[in-house]
Amino acid sequence: MAAMDWFTPWFSAPGHGLSRLVLQRALACLYLVGFVSAALQFRALLGERGLLPARAFVRRVPFRAAPSLFQWRCTDRLFAGCAWAGAALSAAVAAGAADAVPLGVSMAMWALLWLLYLSIVNVGQAWYSFGWESLLLETGFLAVFLGNGDIAPPVLVLFLLRWLLFRVEFGAGLIKWRGDTCWRDLTCLYYHHETQPMPGPLSWYFHHLPKPLHRVEVAANHVAQLVVPFGLFLPQPFATVAAGLVIVTQLWLVLSGNFSWLNWLTIVIALSAVDPSPLTGTPSYGGTPLWFAVLVCCVTALVVVLSYWPARNLLSRRQQMNRSFNPLHLVNTYGAFGSITRVRREIVLEGTDEERVTPDTVWRAYEFRGKPGDVRRLPRQFAPYHLRLDWLMWFAALSPAYTRGWFEPFVTRLLENDPPTVRLLRTNPFPEAPPRHVRALLYRYRFTTPAERRETGDWWHRTLIREFLPPVHAAAPAPPSSRDTPGDGQAP
Repeated sequence: MAAMDWFTPWFSAPGHGLSRLVLQRALACLYLVGFVSAALQFRALLGERGLLPARAFVRRVPFRAAPSLFQWRCTDRLFAGCAWAGAALSAAVAAGAADAVPLGVSMAMWALLWLLYLSIVNVGQAWYSFGWESLLLETGFLAVFLGNGDIAPPVLVLFLLRWLLFRVEFGAGLIKWRGDTCWRDLTCLYYHHETQPMPGPLSWYFHHLPKPLHRVEVAANHVAQLVVPFGLFLPQPFATVAAGLVIVTQLWLVLSGNFSWLNWLTIVIALSAVDPSPLTGTPSYGGTPLWFAVLVCCVTALVVVLSYWPARNLLSRRQQMNRSFNPLHLVNTYGAFGSITRVRREIVLEGTDEERVTPDTVWRAYEFRGKPGDVRRLPRQFAPYHLRLDWLMWFAALSPAYTRGWFEPFVTRLLENDPPTVRLLRTNPFPEAPPRHVRALLYRYRFTTPAERRETGDWWHRTLIREFLPPVHAAAPAPPSSRDTPGDGQAP
């Protein structure tokens, strides 16, 4: 159908053309990270011999509860094909392919990215239970309707992206204010940089900032998440200023920890409120096709209806965080760290090649890529890449209740020297032959003080708490004790 120029002025926002371009290219890069992460880790985590096999999951969960391409066929080869196909398509879109094709083809490319990633998330189980998975899907769905270089960005979709950003930020602010008392007395950052799931290379330094500055950080966070989001709906240039404050806050979080692509994606979404036209001018576009305008209006109406449940959740005294209210992850609720862990606990897995375990047995530790282990190793920067096993090990240290279903198979794979599993680790102390026994010890970790750091060169100090898993051999690995109850850590 021909373009209808008469409604283009009120339907379109040509001044946001550059913002849309950067948003789409950056979103495609984050899709690329997500698909590469899936391709490199799925065999050990979700494969046919994975810790939580996707094939077993789809046999017991119906399509309507978890829509996925893998509901029809679930093999390692198909999973790898979908993940690498998604990575290739993401790279093409990031390079500008979606702007070099007609509008309908561009939308189909974005829709295929969304469908492939939805298929992975919906069979991902505990490995894909994080809020940023739904956030990527919700953003990716809206990106389908942002248009390409042929037309100006639609106002309605830009508004929906701002509504999404508002829910991310305001939801996170409310869950904190309603949750742990340390958010209200401004002391949470006395602990958080040390006890967060995946510290980064600067976390030690952030932890040792003066306590008054930590209190300022918390107060600034409350302003950024409880006040600033309302500015996203003000006229320009106030909306741009609000988006800029969100971006600065998220960059601070990028420096202080490893939260996969959560912070980067929030920055990307914030670009929807940035109007660069006073500096760059307003580009010219062709008219908007009527079919596209009608489709955008229908999607907007759908999102408005589906927003009822997230909005009600925001207003509820029993606010939930990181929940999808539909299996397509279209409109979700978000939030992070409603409560803060005061003490960091870490599980250290060790193996031995000795036939019998005695008090003199020599144990050698497995090292993970991201989570703390060797006290002399500086935490590395991995975000936006997501180390899924490392994250679940952090939860497992809070309570054995978080290990159900995957920890025992994990120990079994270590006893077998299973190649896909050991590739998830930084080091395998038994490269030639599998260990005879594996055990797990629970330690308390804390950052060293500056004086301890100068004296020992260590970044961490650790104290043994207890045995988490007694020595087991290949015949019958035993699950850890479940006498503890889940801790207060929460997945962002």
